[in-house]
This record gives sequence, C-alpha cells and structure tokens, in this order.
Amino acid sequence: MAWYRRSKLGFDAISSYFTSKLTSPKSTIRNSNQLSKLTCSAYYPLKVSKVSVDRSLNSRLYATSNRYYYVDSRQVRHFKPRGYRRWFDNPKNVFIAVLVGFGIGLTVYFGNVETIPYTKRRHLVLLSKNLERTIGESRFKNMKVGLKGKILHAMHPESVRVRLISKDIIEALQRGLKKEQGKNEVLNDMWVDQSREKGKEKGGKSATGHLEGLNWEVLIVNDHVVNAFCLPGGKIVVFTGLLEHFRTDEEIATIIGHEVAHAVARHAAEQITKNLWFTIGQLILYQFVMPDLVNTMSNLLLKLPFSRRMEIEADYIGLLLMASAGYDPRVAPKVFEKLGQVSGDSALRDYLSTHPSGKRRSKLLSEASVMHEAVAIYREAMVGREIDGFFL
Repeated sequence: MAWYRRSKLGFDAISSYFTSKLTSPKSTIRNSNQLSKLTCSAYYPLKVSKVSVDRSLNSRLYATSNRYYYVDSRQVRHFKPRGYRRWFDNPKNVFIAVLVGFGIGLTVYFGNVETIPYTKRRHLVLLSKNLERTIGESRFKNMKVGLKGKILHAMHPESVRVRLISKDIIEALQRGLKKEQGKNEVLNDMWVDQSREKGKEKGGKSATGHLEGLNWEVLIVNDHVVNAFCLPGGKIVVFTGLLEHFRTDEEIATIIGHEVAHAVARHAAEQITKNLWFTIGQLILYQFVMPDLVNTMSNLLLKLPFSRRMEIEADYIGLLLMASAGYDPRVAPKVFEKLGQVSGDSALRDYLSTHPSGKRRSKLLSEASVMHEAVAIYREAMVGREIDGFFL
C-alpha cells in the first residue's frame, strides 16, 4: 500500500503543475504597493483606456446596419429621428400650407363670384355655366320621357296661351335687362337690401352670360299638381293644376316671371354651391355632435332660410320682368297670397318651409317703393306698345 500512496502523490503533483500553467493568468503583482492598489480597486472604479478601432472596420459595420441615430456638429449621437416626424409638426410647413390655402381660396372666390341682375347681390357660384345648362337640359329631357302622354300638344289652347305669355317674359329679359334702375328703394328685406347696396358700392357688373344663346322651351303638363318651375338652360314647365286656380294672363305672368327669375339669378347653381359648404361643415360637426342634431340645426338655421331668401329675391325680379313684359305688377301680391291659400298657408312656413308664407310675400311686394318701381316700368312698357301699335 505504501507504493500506491507514493505514486498517487506524485501523479497529483504533476497534474496540479500542468493545470496551473494552462489556466492561471500571469500575475502582475510584484510588490506590496501593487497589492494595496489592487485591494483599493474594490472600492474605487478602475480607469479604462480608450480602445482604438479600425476606421475602415467601423465604417463597414455601420454600412451593413441601419443607423438609428444621427451625429451633430459636436459629434454627439442623438438616438431619435432627425427633424419632425410629421410635416404638420413643423410650424414653418403649417404656415406655408395656410398661406397657400388662403391664396387658393381667394382665387376661387374672386374667380367665381357674380353679381345678380336687378338686385345687384353678389354670390359665389362654383358650378360652371356650361355644366349648369347641361344639367338643366338633361333633367328636362328625362322629364319629357317620364311625363310622356301627359304633355299637352303645342296647338292646345292652354299650351298656346302659356307659350305666348312666356314669350313676352323672355323677350322682356332679352331686351338687355336695361330696366335695372339702380334705386335705393328695393324689397324691404334686410338680406336683399344689404346685398344690393354692397353690390352697387363695388360697382359689380351684372352677370348675364348664362342667359345668352339659350334655347327656351315651354312644356305644359296635364296634371292636377299646382306647380311650375324653370330649369337652368331656359326650360319652363307648367302644370295644368296651376292653371285651374290662376286664369288671368297677369296671374300666369306673375308665376312664370317668378320662375324665370330663378334662372336669371342662377339660384339652382348657387344652391348646389351652398349645399357643398353645408356638407363639409356637417362632416366636421359629426365628429363632435350627434348627426341627427347637426342635420336638424343645419336645416333650420342655414338651408331653409337661404331657400326662403332666394324665393323673395325671385319674387322681386319676377315682378320687374312681368312689368317690363307689359303685365300689371299690381296683381302680383294677390297672386302670392292666393297661392299661399291654395298650398295650405300657415305662420310656420316662415320658419319650417323652403318658401315664405303667401302673406309675407304679398306684404313685401306691396311695399310702396317696390311697387312704385315696378309700376313705372309697366307704364313705360305700355307707352312703348301704344306707339308701336299707332305706327302699325
């Protein structure tokens, strides 16, 4: 057993020697001072010297990976995107966008604003004249197809009568709209009055280009509906239900003059433009308010009032047209009052309808200043007719 213990001790000594040579690092401690410094390093951090990296190797490493930082002039690395994440975060971009938008808005406004004949009111119409005329002719064509069998023949007595009255109104309009007298006394409605005054101050020329070269057509429909209208492009439609209640030529001239006035003032195109702005405003308010409430309030406060104002304006223009055509304008107030009775007039129509009440329309047209202007035109037209008849 003694030889075994001796051989085991020798083997352990040899293996420990070789193991220490392979695994233990070279000791850098040579004296007690170095030992004390090493002991103190447990409490104080060691200073690490800068490691130099090959620039070519560094550039290759950066080239193969995405850089999520940028280096400023002081060689400081910023770990966030350079500049603004979105274009509208930059105040300069927002200012430029607002400036460009304002310029475009001014260009669109002054390029499409027009002055209405007679009332001198200025309004914005984005719909082109050709497109407006095309829409009116297309609707008229579809209407003739849909009402086939109800349209009276051109030689029917009622058709001939309405066509002759319409011809007088159209000829009065085609004489150049030269009966615009530019008086201060106009329809006693604040909106129309202020609009006309502003138009006169700016000296705007009345827009009549949409009335040039129109192919006027008159259609009489055999139906009990009490209605009449004039589509853009000079397409007049009258229902026999209206003729059953209004039998005299002056009464029919009042209705036709009113409908032609809508075409003169381009109310259909103006309504399309206003509906566009109303829709944009509603879409914005939908984000904050209930849609039903937005629709109701927009109708009561915007759409219906604008529609009633355009009807009042058409009443005034139609009054001057019928007077210029030689029809007594003093009949017009009674016509609109009667029309209100036929259609079921009520006080709520001044607030909840697209048309004003018959009493309100009659009252506005009966104003002394308005009627005086129309009667003066009527007398002048009648004198001209008598002179023509005398020489014939």
